[in-house]
Formats: sequence, structure tokens, C-alpha cells
Amino acid sequence: MGSPSGLPIRVCGEPAAGARVIPARMSPVTTREPAWTSAAEAGDALKATGYLSTPGIAQVAFLADRLDKPILCEGPAGVGKTSLALAVAEAMGRPLVRLQCYEGLDEAKALYEWNYHKQLLRIQADEGKTWSDLEGDIFTDDFLLTRPLLTAITAPEAVVLLIDEVDRVEIETEALLLEVLDAFQITIPELGTIQATSKPFVVLTSNTTRELSEALKRRCLFLHIDYPTPDREREILLSRVPDLPDALAAEIARVARSVRQLALRKAPSVSETIDWARTLLALGIDHVDAAVTSETLHVLLKYQTDIDKARRELELVEEPPG
Repeated sequence: MGSPSGLPIRVCGEPAAGARVIPARMSPVTTREPAWTSAAEAGDALKATGYLSTPGIAQVAFLADRLDKPILCEGPAGVGKTSLALAVAEAMGRPLVRLQCYEGLDEAKALYEWNYHKQLLRIQADEGKTWSDLEGDIFTDDFLLTRPLLTAITAPEAVVLLIDEVDRVEIETEALLLEVLDAFQITIPELGTIQATSKPFVVLTSNTTRELSEALKRRCLFLHIDYPTPDREREILLSRVPDLPDALAAEIARVARSVRQLALRKAPSVSETIDWARTLLALGIDHVDAAVTSETLHVLLKYQTDIDKARRELELVEEPPG
């Protein structure tokens, strides 16, 4: 959780007396060549990794790289938001650093924390010294435990930083991200400001379980990814499921679209339609009819109430005589 003031870390601060600041981490951000010369080239690069983007997705990825702006990717769960970050990392040839958000996430898990046990051992070893002598020794890089955000900032080469499901953290915790997203730097009160030597490509994902702050949105390029159209989902299925017949892929995409139009507790994600396609192949099924759909709905839907509702509203089961 944050400090009593509501901000987990000070926005600015001077190094403690005698503290050692790593010169390389304070060096100016190095310039680099853009990864792509056009949105179309970005789309082709993503496609080469197996990620089938739309023109809109490709454009935002291109602009994020060209403008050094984070992407805030919103949409239903399972539509390819996280996969976009993975595809960008592969297309750019960069390592991926992932911060998985959850309720209760604080700076010790997101940014950094001090290795208190190691500091205590150092203090015990230097027993007899004054605090002014010790302070500059124990608040140094040697005693710093880096977490995902600091890891991405201090990486010697540019990385792709994925901040996954940012809507799961409390709104106060978003203050942790603002300095990173705005200036690609992190302020540690005992050391000072650590600036990225090479700016990461940042992707934030949100399942829109709550409204994000205006401050966070203002720092990002917005991208909404919805469930794919049947034609695009057919293409995704064909690219992700080897040996899947084109006709079967089209039937799966059509049924998935029909199921998503129902008022369900959880609509099937793209990953679940991929699982369904693999299930049908494993069962030796080459055609989707009402009986097949009814018998395998548990692969698409994860709540029995949704399964019962889909069977009833899609007329997959015969109604008992009145």
C-alpha cells in the first residue's frame, strides 16, 4: 500500500548524504532508430510473429515506437492485449519485462525495495561507526532489490515493458506509474533520480473493470481491442491451429460470434475459441452442428449458468413438451 500521504514514492528528491549514484544510470537517454518506417511495416512485423493485427493496432504500435509513448490497451479479457506486447517484443528483438498487477500491489513489488537483511549484516559488521558513516554505504546499488519497473528502466538495452491488468490496482497505486510513463525515470529518495539509458516500449493492458485516472490516460496512446469479426477470428484460428480446415474455422468463428451476442457472465475469449478448435480436431470432428456445440460448450464457457443459457437461447437442446 502507499504511504500515509497517498503517494508511495516522492516525485523528486536529493540523494542521501554520501550516497553513491551509479553514473551510467544517470546518463542521458540514448537515441535510437525507429523500429518501423510505417504502420504497414509494423503490421507486417507483428504478423511475422504470428500476431494478426488490424490496421488500427498496427498504427498505434508504429506511433508508440516513433513518439516514445506508452500504449494503453483496453478491451475484454482474452482478445489479444497481452499477446500484443509479446508480439512487439519478438518483432523488435527485445527482452520482455512484465509487471502483473493485482489488488494490493505496492512499490516494494513494482519498483524496488532495500535488502534490509543485507543492510543489517553490514551495520553489524561495521559496529562502532556513526550513522553518518554508514548511511552512504548501505543505501547503494549493492543493497537495492530491483522490481519490474526499475528493471525496465535500468536495463542496458531497450526492453518491452508490459504492465498487465493495470485496472486491478487501486487508483492510488497508479501514482507509482506516472513518473515512469511520463519521463522514463524513477526517483529513489536515498539515491536520487535514476533515468532510463534507453527508453522501454511500454504496453499497459486493462480489462476495464474500473475507470483509470485521467493522469495515466493522458500519458498514453489509447487502443481499444474488441472481439474480432468472424473473418478475422477465422484467420486467427487458421494461424494458431495447424491442420484446421478453413470451413471448420469459419464455423467455429460464426458460432463464437453468436455466443458472444448473448448476455453471459463471461463471453468466450479468442484463446477459448482456439482451445475449442483444438478440441474439435482432437475429437475428429470436421463439422459444427447443434449437437457438437452443445456437447463441447464447456470448452467455450466457464459457468454452468452460461452453458445452460447458451443451449437454451441458441436452441441447442430440445425443449421438453409442455
